[in-house]
Amino acid sequence: MQQSAATAKALLQNVEKVIYGKADRIRLVMACWFAGGHALLEDVPGTGKTVLARALAKSVQVPFKRVQFTPDLLPADIVGAAVYDASSGKFKFQQGPVFTSVLLADEINRATPRCQSALLECMAEGQVTAEGHSFVLDASFFVLATQNPLEHQGTFPLPEAQLDRFMMKISLGYPAKDQELQMVRSQAQAHPLNSLQPVADGAALARVRAAVPMVRVGDETLAYILELAERTRKAPELRLGASPRAVLALTRAAQALALMDPRPFVQPADVQALVRPVWAHRLMVSPEGRLEGLTAAKVLDRILTEVRVPVGRA
Repeated sequence: MQQSAATAKALLQNVEKVIYGKADRIRLVMACWFAGGHALLEDVPGTGKTVLARALAKSVQVPFKRVQFTPDLLPADIVGAAVYDASSGKFKFQQGPVFTSVLLADEINRATPRCQSALLECMAEGQVTAEGHSFVLDASFFVLATQNPLEHQGTFPLPEAQLDRFMMKISLGYPAKDQELQMVRSQAQAHPLNSLQPVADGAALARVRAAVPMVRVGDETLAYILELAERTRKAPELRLGASPRAVLALTRAAQALALMDPRPFVQPADVQALVRPVWAHRLMVSPEGRLEGLTAAKVLDRILTEVRVPVGRA
């Protein structure tokens, strides 16, 4: 566990050379990757979403590919398609960019729902089915998607099924004044991303991911997670509460966060820190709740204050 925590610390420090003052957001993205999930970064343009994705990918020596999502993108442009091979006289499946370790799906909400859905099987099952065959993706396959808020023109809302495949939805926000000043000075001559070097390899990443399930989740902490989920399902302000998949995602993400500290067990504080990024995008507010100006995040904040927090360490 100490070795895994050291790897995580090195990655965090490396990415912070490019993204200033966002250590908490970087930790969330890293926990998502270590837990075997996928992350969606949503914010206004220019807040560093793509830079964060590229910095994280460059920090680990694993295959990385980027897809710029546009309205004319086709599913075959993502997963691949059969191409005629003149030398053999047969059609051969040509792999798409999803056959990688880290896939940056840039501005994912600018593609049509049909194209967005092409990622469902990849994200949920780690495979691609095409031409009557199933092709297994890399064991560390990680989708790091970015999107602009839906108020912007030329975007398509992500389907609920697609949103549910993202373990976390994270917003970077604007940097503080001193951090923005540091960013401007660092890019006076060249972008620091250009000189960023990897600090871990695929084997180190695999060790961290294998160690996550070993982190203990005590009975009281698990009961706390289940009680929070039950409250979302009964909340009158919500049309859709936390699903069993959401419970599993929160539990695994909390294990990853504890591993990074490092701790051999999950604390309620880990759960509280992750409830909003892991659950808020999966919940649906009722029409009455929307009229009252409620959001899923506000409802979760209220539920967190109502549920008793376990006093045991695990």
